[in-house]
Formats: sequence, structure tokens, C-alpha cells
Amino acid sequence: MNRPTSAALAALSLLSLTALTACGGDSEPDPATDKPKTSASESAAKAPSPAEHLAATIVTKADTDGFEVEEPDPEYAFAKSTDEVTVDKPACAPLAYVMNQLPLGTPEADLTRLTSGPTDAPTKLTKGITFTYVTLASYAPGKAQSAFADARKAVDACGGGFTAKANGNESPYDSVTPEKVTPAGDASLGYTSTMTFRGVQHVLHGEFVRSGDVLATYFSVDGMAIANGRPSDARLSPTVVKAQNGKLG
Repeated sequence: MNRPTSAALAALSLLSLTALTACGGDSEPDPATDKPKTSASESAAKAPSPAEHLAATIVTKADTDGFEVEEPDPEYAFAKSTDEVTVDKPACAPLAYVMNQLPLGTPEADLTRLTSGPTDAPTKLTKGITFTYVTLASYAPGKAQSAFADARKAVDACGGGFTAKANGNESPYDSVTPEKVTPAGDASLGYTSTMTFRGVQHVLHGEFVRSGDVLATYFSVDGMAIANGRPSDARLSPTVVKAQNGKLG
């Protein structure tokens, strides 16, 4: 590995929407109310776009009882798109993507936030701060189900680990195992992965939650531990996950 995962680096440096406008068309009065009817085109124009919906749904500081919620620093991105990522085991590609804040499949919109705050349940391998990435992706009807199915297949197929590469950097993961999570949305799935960096093992946690045509992915990492050569077990923040799942509806 040439450097820690993008998540580990970005977790070291937290940074302190585009509003889309819609146009309406002509309308005719409704004889029953003497008010203009709303045409089908106007209704469609007034409906939020996928990007607007995610912007309104993504977790915020106000939702998380004081957690910092920031946009990830693009300087530390492992890859800008899935096209830049190669995986030695193709079936594991969905995990490589979500652990580097890249959406699965071909969403209509996606949005990522990096949250940080006190750990809800500190362990001997945590020092009181957890970093949890939240990525929301909105899909055309049926596509979120397909993306979730691919994620489930990846968790089942990649127990022996895999290696992801992008832009001259390498992220090897030693193992992947399913992890029980609190049921949420229409379908949910948790997993634990391990990685070794400079001879030190780190335990990472992730979760997928599908709510209708939106897929939420969570990934937690202790970037300071990785950078400082200290073992870590970076669990997802229940505060952040519960808040985001609640906003998914």
C-alpha cells in the first residue's frame, strides 16, 4: 500500500446546493374552483430533482446532536469515479467503491458527507472520536434494488479480502464478514472488513440501507490511528446512522 485509504487521510483533515430552478407552463382555470389547473408538466417541474431530494435528505449537524458534518476534501479522494478503480476480484468491486465514497451502479445523483464526533460506545481500540462517511445515491426505479443486490453478493463473495487500486495507490483489505445491524429502510446489510497498514491491523465497519430508490452507504474509519500506526476498531456512529436512516423515511 502506498498510503492509507482515502477515508483514513480525509478523516485527518475536516473541511469547514446548488439550488435547481423549475419552470412552469401555461395553465387553464379549473371550473370547479375558478383557479388555474396544475398541468402534468407543471407538477413534474415542481417535483424536486434527485439532486435536490438528496440535498434535503442528507444528514446535517442539527440532526446529529453536535457531530461535525462536512463535505469530504477532494484532495484525499482515492478515485474521482469508479472508472479509475480496478479490483483484483471483480465481485468485490461494490465494496471497493463504497469504502472510497463512490456510488454503486449508475445513480441519477449522489452526495457524500464526512461526520465526526464522540464515539457512542468507546472500546479499548478507540480514543473517543469516530469518523463515519455517509453517501446517498438516488436511482431510477428498480436500480437501487439492483445496486443493493450487488452489495450483498460482494459481502458474501469477499470473505478472503481483496485489493483495490486507483491512480497509483493501493488499498488491500484482508477480510470481509457480514455484521448484524439494526433493520432499517426496505433492506439493510452490515459488514466488517479488516486491513493491515505497516504491520498494524485496522477494523472497519460499513452498512447499506435501501429506502425506495435511494441507497445509503455508511463507512467508518479511524484515520488518526492508521496514520499513527495504532490498531483501531472504527465502529459506525449509531447517532449518525439513526439520524440518516430517519431522514430516509
